[in-house]
Amino acid sequence: MNYDALIIGAGPAGSSAAAILAEYGHKVLILEREKFPRYHIGESLIPFTYGPLERLGMIPKMKKSHFVKKYSVAFVQPSGKASQPFYFFNRYDRESVAQTWQVLRSEFDQMLLDNAREKGAEVLEEMTVLELIKEDGRVAGARARDKDGNVSEYRAKITLDCTGKEAFTATRNGWRMRDPYLNKVAVWTYYKGSTREPGIDEGQTMVAYIPDKGWFWHIPQHDDMVSVGVVAEGKYLTRGGVKDPKEIFNREVEENQWIKDHLGTGVSNGEYRITSEYSHHARHCACPGLLLVGDSFAFLDPVFSSGVMLALKCGVLSGEAVHQGILEDDLSPARFTAYGETIRQGVENMRKLVYAFYNPDFSFREVIKRFPDAGGAITDCLSGDVNKDFSVLWSQIREFVPLPDDLPYGEPLLAA
Repeated sequence: MNYDALIIGAGPAGSSAAAILAEYGHKVLILEREKFPRYHIGESLIPFTYGPLERLGMIPKMKKSHFVKKYSVAFVQPSGKASQPFYFFNRYDRESVAQTWQVLRSEFDQMLLDNAREKGAEVLEEMTVLELIKEDGRVAGARARDKDGNVSEYRAKITLDCTGKEAFTATRNGWRMRDPYLNKVAVWTYYKGSTREPGIDEGQTMVAYIPDKGWFWHIPQHDDMVSVGVVAEGKYLTRGGVKDPKEIFNREVEENQWIKDHLGTGVSNGEYRITSEYSHHARHCACPGLLLVGDSFAFLDPVFSSGVMLALKCGVLSGEAVHQGILEDDLSPARFTAYGETIRQGVENMRKLVYAFYNPDFSFREVIKRFPDAGGAITDCLSGDVNKDFSVLWSQIREFVPLPDDLPYGEPLLAA
């Protein structure tokens, strides 16, 4: 069972990489542990998701979908006072980048996987990868077990680890590095009938603050559903010994009047989920025969909804890089240096804004008041236009709060 590329994981990163490679005519296999459609969190797309979706041929499908259109984001103080919406079309083209979507990930990820299939990728679901096959100092494929317990070997010129937050390779190789500061806990559920804003603001993401630099997301979806969750330090959410996710959630609802009022018209679906340790980074982007793509390479705190954009961007860039490598018969780790640098630059730029956001002394409003030109740069970074020079913005923000140095990760490991 020999392939040009073996892809582990059928999420946005894996499906987009597979679509690119299959479109070029390469023989591609995706091994996916679960049966799609499957549940996943991370539902709000930011404007610069548009580019990767366009490259994948997904824009017409997205426009025909029933996903709620998203034109803006707004912020809410604990008192319930909301900011004016930040409309993307005040800076970007209204017919493309400035209109994005609030998606149901089970449906969105299925669409991406079907797109890869349509372009020629082979997909095997309910396949649990047991281990990578290593030969002569390089990864040569993977061993996987199907739902009936049968174990098979799949070999390829290169294997792409697209295993998401599980980070198959980074975890097993000791490459997984936690962020020094961004270790939050999230508790979330879904409401039917929660109040929405009128007109064009119906689909906007609301970020609603609670004390101690915590925040709620309120993301409208189709079928009158809303995804709503709270993110904060674990010691804050579990204060007083409260551990039950439902109790935590209901207590925090009382900490923001806007959230309390809007959820008051709706009904929870009764399931409360919890996760922790959001942010992590892989020490390397590649080693001989292997490339890390999407969340398995890096994942940031979700406050600015960057996850899907970075995963799609990773998928498209990795697909293009692997294609060129196959054409030139060079899939050495060094070939993926530029890929690693591009993704790390984007992650580090967004990471600086996330750090600033969580600093109790920071306010976007105060930065823009002193430096009016900072508004455009902040908007670009928050919208996902992350691969550009923001050095002026960082120097401006450092007059208010410290920002982290870039983490020394992402270089390929040249030899196993």
